[in-house]
Amino acid sequence: MSTPSENRPSMPLSVSPAFTQPAYTENFYEAVGGHETFVKLVDVFYAGVAEDPLMRPMYPEEDLTAAKERLQGFLEQYWGGPRTYSEQRGHPRLRMRHMPFAVTPSARDAWLRHMRDAVDSLELSPLHEATLWDYLERAAHSMVNSA
Repeated sequence: MSTPSENRPSMPLSVSPAFTQPAYTENFYEAVGGHETFVKLVDVFYAGVAEDPLMRPMYPEEDLTAAKERLQGFLEQYWGGPRTYSEQRGHPRLRMRHMPFAVTPSARDAWLRHMRDAVDSLELSPLHEATLWDYLERAAHSMVNSA
């Protein structure tokens, strides 16, 4: 009587390289359109912030250009783009960088409203939109540091 393993055809011990390569090699940054997508996201977001009486005072610079560059650089790096943010500013340390500002639940909600408008303006695929929004929502909640 033979065992089940004796009846199986012999299989190679290594897997063909064709099976070890992922079929999908783009990272999120590339998949959603790269630099241009993040420029639009940040531009639309800060257009809302610039007009928001709760949010605008949290950005001490008169010109929001530097804030836009920081957010864009951070998001691009986080999602697989250029590492410019860390090269220029070091580790993101988001909570530490936001500590000087009273990030209340109201401020978080205002931030999320403007970011929702920005994400919607991108017209991403449902999967990419949900992935991006999930991160942004979790990040916003984690920044709250005041009642």
